[in-house]
Amino acid sequence: MADHANTADFTANPAPLGLMGFGMTTVLLNLHNAGLFEMNAMILAMGIFYGGIAQVIAGVMEWKKGNTFGTIAFTSYGFFWLTLVGLICMPKMGLPAAGEAGMIAFLIMWGLFTAVLFVGTLKLNRATQFIFASLTVLFVLLAAGDATGNPVIQHLAGWEGIVCGLSAIYAAAAQILNEIYGCKLLPLGDKA
Repeated sequence: MADHANTADFTANPAPLGLMGFGMTTVLLNLHNAGLFEMNAMILAMGIFYGGIAQVIAGVMEWKKGNTFGTIAFTSYGFFWLTLVGLICMPKMGLPAAGEAGMIAFLIMWGLFTAVLFVGTLKLNRATQFIFASLTVLFVLLAAGDATGNPVIQHLAGWEGIVCGLSAIYAAAAQILNEIYGCKLLPLGDKA
């Protein structure tokens, strides 16, 4: 029979990886949405590798730690990024595009999913609550921008997305630096 006396978890905190992957990719995409530059390979590559694959890896690591919320959030948003890149690139390979109605439905479903996760954050720290609240708003604005074709709403969504992404980068930086320095160098806000 195996000895299971030592069950302490000495694995690293995967959340900063997932948060950085999400945050940096979100900022870069939303610089485009804000009208600052065109969609390009840099955004798509970030969506595949850092926003996509790195977040899925972080989600699997959260599963190992027994964190259901982290598992669902990081793997889901990692696959969101991979799907989004697919929706942009697959029509260039001859597959039918999602179309306006398809993209609106895609964004609404992700907004609903994010709103459910936001409710879960009410038991977590304020930084995480802000990330998920602002991401819910972002999906609503993106869907509204696509539904109306209004460039003001689309650019507003971009700027709001930059704030959302920066909040995730902050939360990742806080977790990294607070662990390294052994104190609350950057506050995350107390748990609710």
